[in-house]
Amino acid sequence: MNFGKAIEQLKQGNKVARKGWNGKGMWLVLMPRLYLEAGKANARTIKHIGKDTPLDCQPYIVMWTAEQKWQPGWLASQADMLAEDWQVVGD
Repeated sequence: MNFGKAIEQLKQGNKVARKGWNGKGMWLVLMPRLYLEAGKANARTIKHIGKDTPLDCQPYIVMWTAEQKWQPGWLASQADMLAEDWQVVGD
């Protein structure tokens, strides 16, 4: 499938990956918006935004890497955007 269809699958809550990726077990998922009232965020976030500020985290794409690490803020390369080898990854 193409990148546009892969994005639609992410929006439906599915994991996607490229068949051509070299790393085993790599996939993407869309993390939904997260809103926490002031003081409800963890300490490392409060350190930066303050305890009186609500946390309003917008949706973002995350990658599960071949090293089994969470990599937030994944960005598609030109090759990724033009590829036709996107697929839904099962749980």
